[in-house]
Amino acid sequence: MLKELINKHYADKAEQRDKDHFYVSDAGKCPRKIYFKFKDYPKEKPDGRAMRIFDYGDYTHLRLSSVLTSMGIVRGLEVDIPPQEDVGGRADAIISVDNELYVVDFKTISHFSFSKLDTPKQDNVKQLELYMHYFDIDKGVLLYEDKNNQAIKEFILEYDEDIVQEVLDKFERLKDYIEKEEVPPIPEDIEDWRCKYCDFQNACNKVENSKMDTSSEEQGGQDNFSFDE
Repeated sequence: MLKELINKHYADKAEQRDKDHFYVSDAGKCPRKIYFKFKDYPKEKPDGRAMRIFDYGDYTHLRLSSVLTSMGIVRGLEVDIPPQEDVGGRADAIISVDNELYVVDFKTISHFSFSKLDTPKQDNVKQLELYMHYFDIDKGVLLYEDKNNQAIKEFILEYDEDIVQEVLDKFERLKDYIEKEEVPPIPEDIEDWRCKYCDFQNACNKVENSKMDTSSEEQGGQDNFSFDE
């Protein structure tokens, strides 16, 4: 009884976020997945367990934010980026340490991923760099917490104009695909796990099957996306 009601609550919650602009969190995502969201393609609904995992991340953010606030270093929590024409987003926190501002992004990951984390995940780096760009802040912190034992690791980043430009170029190319109503190609270097857990896996497969008869010349004319450009 309660299990079904709870799962329905999370399924309904997942449908509430409209897609009419890019989000900073899209920085490292597959461009085809973003396109499908814009065009409201049918997708698999996340199960209740997946949504509860997302909720756990939200609660962790609240707890860590409370700790930083109690230290007196917080200058803002859940801070919206300045208004942009095509991009929206909200940073977890902006803090001040030794008179220097930092944008902070909290991440919760599995114990297995945490144990192997020697460098920050590139998706997360791109997001944080974009936040630094829009807030005009030169430093940022990626703070990872192990879901199993609450151990933490931090990575301090400097503003990197090249990374930011890479992401903005990706958004610009993707905007062109969206306006032309042309499905973008799958990045050549996409990791298998992204496709395996993608909500739009069925829609993507249908698009690929419909292109089986497309000539190699036409396929060669498409832009290529890359996660590690």
